Parts: sequence; structure tokens; C-alpha cells
Amino acid sequence: MNYIKITHDNLEYEHICCAISNNKDIQVSSKKAWLSERMKEGLVFLKSVERGKCFIEYIPAENAWCPIDANGYMHINCFWVSGSLKGHGYANDLLNACIADAKAQGKRGITVISSQKKMPFLSDPKYLAYKGFKVADTANPFYTLMYLPFVDKEIVPKFKECAKYPHIGKQGFVIYYTYGCPFTAKYVPIIKDYAKEKGVPLECVFIDSKEKAQNAPMAWTNYAVFYNGDYISNESLNEKKFAELILRFTK
Repeated sequence: MNYIKITHDNLEYEHICCAISNNKDIQVSSKKAWLSERMKEGLVFLKSVERGKCFIEYIPAENAWCPIDANGYMHINCFWVSGSLKGHGYANDLLNACIADAKAQGKRGITVISSQKKMPFLSDPKYLAYKGFKVADTANPFYTLMYLPFVDKEIVPKFKECAKYPHIGKQGFVIYYTYGCPFTAKYVPIIKDYAKEKGVPLECVFIDSKEKAQNAPMAWTNYAVFYNGDYISNESLNEKKFAELILRFTK
């Protein structure tokens, strides 16, 4: 397998794996704009030449869009190999490239947000453990901060206190989101319209800076759903999934 590093020079015409479409699609344009800004802060997006979900996205932890204390580490934002691309060692290739880059930059190690068991949109904890990652910290309701230190007795990263027990002082449904996930640009407006049509209270909070993300009231900032102050989901919602949540929590 050959791999391509996305740069400012090729960003416009390369596909970005999790949103394979043309640049006129809001999912693609929003994610590419977000990537362009993050590249100025050291973000790397490495993907397969094949058109499919096979990529790794990482950034110095000081610039990561999540509430962690992990100075000196490299943080994996997203790591995804799926479909027919599974089972060929591509995940190992991508992870090894990230590790080599982090070591070349003198980083302490790698961090990544995962979960106690495999969940959608989060890296597989069993795979990470197999590759030598250890649990550094946990955050409710199911998040783990995993790390791969490059030397023994390295400083252990952790979640910030604001994220460990997610709760907000707002009623009704509240969605926090960033353009770090391309699906939000398409589906958040759809969910807003659906909530208005059904008369369901909904507030959408757009996280548009790393400072806001690093002080967010939950571990996973790409997408977070609260109801009456309680954290309930990290999954991007379409109308069907939102209808299920409405039925579950309001009836």
C-alpha cells in the first residue's frame, strides 16, 4: 500500500477518506478548511492512495482539540481503517508512521482517546493495547485516555477535570460539535430543522477554537449530545437516531 500525506499543496484535490465526495459538498469543504488551519499547528493527515476509510490524523497534544494535559506528546485525533481495507496491515503502517514522526520530533509518546470497549468513532482499545498502549486516565461515561510512552517512567497524560464528569447546566437537548468531523456540517442543520419541526428544545454549540475544545465539558469534542444536563452520546445524529433519542428520553 502506498500512502499520501495531505498538505496545503494537495488538500484541494485529494479525497479525505471519511468524506469521499467533491469539494462542493459541505462535509468536504468544512473538514478541509478545518484541516488547513490545523496544519499550521502541526497536524498530519496520512491516508492510503485507495479511496476508502484508511487514514490517521495526528497533532502535537498542545494543539489537540480535546481537554487533555499531555504536553510533549503527539495526539491521534482520528485513526480509521474500515471495509475491504481491513486485515492487510494498513493500520500498523499508519500507526508506525505516526510513531516514527513523533520520535523524530522528540515527543514523549503518543496519546489517543478510546473507550472501555469498542465504540463507534473511537479507536479500538484492544488494538491499541496490543500495540503497547496503556490506560493513562478515564472520563465518564466510558472514555479512556490511552498512551504509548517512548521511555520508562514518562510523565503520564490525563484528562482535564472539566471533562472527567460531563454535565452542563442546560435543559433539553444540547449538541456540541466541531468541524473536525465532516459529518457535523451536514447533519447538525438537519437535526436543527427536525427539532424545530417536532417542537423539541435543542441548542447546538459550535466549538470553533482549540481553546474552547481544550476546556469543553466532555472528553470527545467532535460531537457530544446532552439531555437535561446529562451526557448521553458521542454519535453523530441523523433524523432517525435523533427521533430514537427523543422517544427514549422524553416519553
